Amino acid sequence: MDMPMNRATRTTSLRDASDSSKLEGTGSWDAIEWTKIEPPISRFVSHANLDFLLESELVAAEGNGVVLVNTDDAGTLMVTNFRLIFLAVKVQSNTRHVDKTPAQRLLQVIGKDMRILVFSFRPRTKQRHVVYDALLRCTKPTRLWDLYAFASGPSRFKNTTPLVRLLDEYFRLLCLGSYRASINIIENGSFTLSNDLWRISSVNSDYTMCQSYPFALVVPKIISDDEVLQASSFRARCRLPVVSWCNPLTGAVVARSSQPLVGLMMNMRSNMDEKLVGALCSKLDNGSRRKLYIVDARPRKNALANGAMGGGSESSSNYFQSEIVFLGIDNIHAMRESFVRLREYMDTHGRTSSDGMSSFLRQGGSTWGGGNLSSMSASVSTLGDSGWLLHVQNVLAGAAWIAARVAMENASVLVHCSDGWDRTSQLVSLANLLLDPYYRTFTGFQALVDKDWLAFGHPFSDRVGMPSVSGTGNVPFELSRQSSTSNFPPSPMRQSSGTFVSQPPASSHSHNSNNYSPIFLQWVDCVSQLLRIYPFAFEFSAAFLVDFVDCMLSCRFGNFLCNSEKERQQFNVFEACGCLWVYLADLRTSSGGSHVHYNPFYDPLKHSGPLLPPAAALAPTLWPQFHLRWACPEEAQAGEIEAQCRKIVMKYAEMQKAKEMAERKAKEVTNSMESLNAELRREKQLNSSAMNMAKSMSKENMAIKRAIQSMGCKVHVSGSSGECIVDIESNPDILCCSSRKESNSNVRDDKKDMSVSVVITAGDDDDGNNAIGRVCETLCPFRFGDGRVCETLCPFRFGDGGCRWPNGGCAQLGSQYVGLKANFDAFDKLSIDDSYFKSE
Repeated sequence: MDMPMNRATRTTSLRDASDSSKLEGTGSWDAIEWTKIEPPISRFVSHANLDFLLESELVAAEGNGVVLVNTDDAGTLMVTNFRLIFLAVKVQSNTRHVDKTPAQRLLQVIGKDMRILVFSFRPRTKQRHVVYDALLRCTKPTRLWDLYAFASGPSRFKNTTPLVRLLDEYFRLLCLGSYRASINIIENGSFTLSNDLWRISSVNSDYTMCQSYPFALVVPKIISDDEVLQASSFRARCRLPVVSWCNPLTGAVVARSSQPLVGLMMNMRSNMDEKLVGALCSKLDNGSRRKLYIVDARPRKNALANGAMGGGSESSSNYFQSEIVFLGIDNIHAMRESFVRLREYMDTHGRTSSDGMSSFLRQGGSTWGGGNLSSMSASVSTLGDSGWLLHVQNVLAGAAWIAARVAMENASVLVHCSDGWDRTSQLVSLANLLLDPYYRTFTGFQALVDKDWLAFGHPFSDRVGMPSVSGTGNVPFELSRQSSTSNFPPSPMRQSSGTFVSQPPASSHSHNSNNYSPIFLQWVDCVSQLLRIYPFAFEFSAAFLVDFVDCMLSCRFGNFLCNSEKERQQFNVFEACGCLWVYLADLRTSSGGSHVHYNPFYDPLKHSGPLLPPAAALAPTLWPQFHLRWACPEEAQAGEIEAQCRKIVMKYAEMQKAKEMAERKAKEVTNSMESLNAELRREKQLNSSAMNMAKSMSKENMAIKRAIQSMGCKVHVSGSSGECIVDIESNPDILCCSSRKESNSNVRDDKKDMSVSVVITAGDDDDGNNAIGRVCETLCPFRFGDGRVCETLCPFRFGDGGCRWPNGGCAQLGSQYVGLKANFDAFDKLSIDDSYFKSE
């Protein structure tokens, strides 16, 4: 949502616009959503270029030449079925005065998000009435399905069933984590599980007992469904006491209900109600009974006054070991009036007001607040007179007191107001937030809102001013037309200026409009105060809370439509509309952990238990991100430190990624070096093996040479590449000795056998057989072609027939080659007598 530009001065005040009080509907009207866009467009807008429109967003009306008085900008005002869009037109300086001639037709639009917008239309045109009628149709449709949430459908933000989410939260509270909720167990009613103290009851599964309670309730295990039904009749709107949160270690609970129907004389009693309330107090470990605090959120006089209408408050004498406490929190009407005064204060004393005048120039002064100290003090006191911060403090103090009783005394607390869906929801959900760190995460916060606000029937349609279901019978979808004219009564400070005078509300709308009250907005304000006090305790940031409230007010999603779970189920809201939680989760997923919704200071270990703020720490301040964002946009940047910290976190994350990448590269280089070193070691091993092989071959050659020489031949060895030529001087034939290494992948050591062949080449005058015969006469035992063995010619034999070289093997004679098989182990261990090798 773009923020309007700010102007320091304004030449013309709206006090001079004499026709402003005569405008139809100058009483306030709720803005759907406001967006200010400054595209480079001409003076008139073409619908073909409206790329900024959302899915199923349609333009209902358009006004050209409209001036946004707040910022003194001219442009085009568009009303869609979802929001107001103001397109600021950038015009040339020489035509600017013509386009922005002060007009006398004004339209004031008051939003629920602290904005007051004033538009000025050209005179003698019907544009103002067209825009006004479109606002009526879009903000207060007569049928539920005319809301934008139904027009857009679930889209990609498909809603998950809230009934399933509620059961999952119940399972978590009762320590039944092994169970998972589903539509099937809801349809067949098998969700009624229990632990030692509490059980999930289906007594309200069809909403007949209480239409504003959820379909499933957590009640004491010792109380039957029949007793629950009987006890419900003693409470206003049948909102009987049920468990909202329980401590799995101590058994203490936070329970909620509506006021008891004790009557004017405060003497009405219900045995079943007393039994049910007493069952909330299980016994302590030492066997004593747990104390019960019954907290009435109302002032005592209001509780007594309700007795005249059949309501009232409990008597401690009727509830064993109980104590009644009144918190004195005002009702919805006081909250509504306080919020109006706060909004008027922000509009009057902000940098720019809805009348276009800066607070620096108000009342003719040249300094802040009107130019004197008394007016400055008066403006500050006006903020206090609004009472908003005091109401916020009261709610915070009450919730902190409840949390302290549960955490420090192990006591159980029952909370109620009148109907049990406004102040009760505020106190119970805030106390749960303080007690359980799970609710301070994104998932837990969703579960908390779903349970204590939506499931337990806070009337959002009435309180937020959205269409509510009123018809039955043949027209179940008929909605009451709620005018917001009376929602925001004028503040005395603005009436005195004479700028805008709201007209009295129509009598037909006064009853419904009177139900408006910013109760839920006030609760989110309280959460923001806790976030300010405990910045390390929450996973989400203040920016998340602002976006969350904006989505809730916009009617874009179906989560907060209607007044109860029953109504949302009846009109199939969950399947027909998108889900706010899915939308917010999608925003976070798209940006990862750097999204503005994440709290950069979050430390779950720092606050892993209950938060118990002392009273002195609960002094609230204005929520700058929400209250100041339109009136004082520069001062609203209270989250600037958070933004800077987020930048640091992002930078750190980037550096961390770079570090991890560098570490991966270094690891890859290390692995590569280790691989190269291993390869080098292998090469060295191969080189060493080759050297050993060469030495072995040299040793073998020497042994062969000596063996041949021992046979009386003079041998000369020469050659290369593993081949040698042996010359025998006494024989013209040439014996070629060829040494070949067997081809295999394994390296042979010097202890293995190696084949050596001696090739005999015949001379020109001798044939091959003669050559072979002559060689056979001089070498070791040869086998002739006819098979005879010439043992007598073997020089290795002694006279007695013994062998001088028994381990040397034998020689074989082929048709052309003579092979001498050498056992090199035998060479190393020659057993030949030394006398064999005689010097010549």
